[in-house]
Amino acid sequence: MKSRRLPLIAVTSGLLAATAFALPSASAAPTAKATPEAAASVAAHLGADSTAGTYYDAGSRTTVVNVTTQAAADAARSAGVTPRLVAHSTAQLLKAGDATRTADIAGSAWSVDPRSDTLEVNVDSRVGAAQLAQLKKATAAYGDAVHVTRVSGTFSKLLSGGDAIYTDSWRCSVGFNVRSGSTYYFLTAGHCTQGYPDYYTSSNAYIGPTVGTSFPGNDYGIVRYDSTVAHDGTVGSQDITSAANAFVGESVKRRGSTTGIHSGTVQALNSTVNYGNGEVVSGLIKTNVCAEPGDSGGSLYDGTKAIGLTSGGSGNCTSGGTTYFQPVTEALSAYGVSVF
Repeated sequence: MKSRRLPLIAVTSGLLAATAFALPSASAAPTAKATPEAAASVAAHLGADSTAGTYYDAGSRTTVVNVTTQAAADAARSAGVTPRLVAHSTAQLLKAGDATRTADIAGSAWSVDPRSDTLEVNVDSRVGAAQLAQLKKATAAYGDAVHVTRVSGTFSKLLSGGDAIYTDSWRCSVGFNVRSGSTYYFLTAGHCTQGYPDYYTSSNAYIGPTVGTSFPGNDYGIVRYDSTVAHDGTVGSQDITSAANAFVGESVKRRGSTTGIHSGTVQALNSTVNYGNGEVVSGLIKTNVCAEPGDSGGSLYDGTKAIGLTSGGSGNCTSGGTTYFQPVTEALSAYGVSVF
């Protein structure tokens, strides 16, 4: 669902609990309010056995790091980060995620939710009673560390035929225009660039060829501008000047050629979605921003910062939905390009 960054070509293709407990001493906010990056650094230093993710609390404007021991809470507080004592560590929740992956249920998606301190597993309408029982059996050993809920619709890449930038078989949305030296490209979803297709505008003007693609596993691809089709460093009217990693609780916007601009918040990182047919994508950003077919590949951004590329999801922009995004920083690193 790409949101082109310029007045540009809008290439579009489809979009595709353990009870946490807090000790008064561990919940007291420190004098200094740490940035999400600082909290992530503290969590990485303390390790996966002593922590359980970080998130931004918009109400208190505080970044929180979940910890599993009082010693870790003290260390976090001394580093200027607000600690919250919880029951399950990142290491435990990731093992529960491995069990979910092993169950191999098409129509399932999972990620660690730091706010509830659980592995949040969502299943779509394709998952029947027998499959649900299979999934619950696979994760039974983890008890209330795993929370399974149904979502409306189905998880899909939402490829769609139509206007905007397109191949002979589908349309997608431009994510972000990027460059390497004097050569210009755009990033989009990897499921939009499978087979290395050429891309065209809605008026059938040639744009250029796909020169890199990664799907499944990841969901990003890159197309080179081999024509004079106009392109700049914006998403709609929003100038994009840098790229950044997402954080839980972050307010974001998404733009795609089907549904335009919609906003929401980041709910989890390192999410995995099983789209079916062996197409499993990991390391995704989970949000409550809606999207629809044709929005695939589109831009997820926070002000001037590029955040992600639309991968897929469930629901729609009438009733709402869940959408997953490929972190853009990974794609930039893979292709050696930068936003401008």
